[in-house]
Amino acid sequence: MSREATIRRDTNETKICLSLELDGSGVTKLDTGIPFFDHMLDGFARHGLFDLQVKCEGDVEVDCHHSIEDCGIALGSAIKQAIGDKKGISRYGHFILPMDEALVLCAVDLCGRPYFVYDAKFTGEKCGQMDTQMAREFFYAVSYAAGMNLHIKQFYGENDHHIMEAMFKAFGKALDMAVRLDDRITDVLSTKGAL
Repeated sequence: MSREATIRRDTNETKICLSLELDGSGVTKLDTGIPFFDHMLDGFARHGLFDLQVKCEGDVEVDCHHSIEDCGIALGSAIKQAIGDKKGISRYGHFILPMDEALVLCAVDLCGRPYFVYDAKFTGEKCGQMDTQMAREFFYAVSYAAGMNLHIKQFYGENDHHIMEAMFKAFGKALDMAVRLDDRITDVLSTKGAL
């Protein structure tokens, strides 16, 4: 059974088409209008082994906020749709990822309840054309649209590029673990019997 989703999101600020295949091989086709953000999404997908296509036409002449936030909403919606009824998935995932001098933890629970915890600091305002504060907004949007607990913690790091790249790659690895099917799980992994 294919676990994939395509989300279209059109607003006055952005037009987005995003396709996600959970059981992919890390193939990407990305055009958000923000090259550094494309680079981050590529790291997420390649290290999570997801196939991901994103086309975003946004008001980047204003700034990068609307495009990145709305891509987060679209990705979270695609994750939620692609995992379906959640039967057989591992549900939890976590990864601690080193990126040179930076070390970042990401933990995920696909419980259906959105909650986001973020503990990270950047020293600069931008990485390329992406505002560093948009990392938080992106992951917040993903967590709430997907209905997942998402925790991101930076243990240390000095280079903003390394810190942010570690976040996106750690998220990919943690999500891959959480969506992985386990033959021992015949229903949903919950004492409630529902997620």
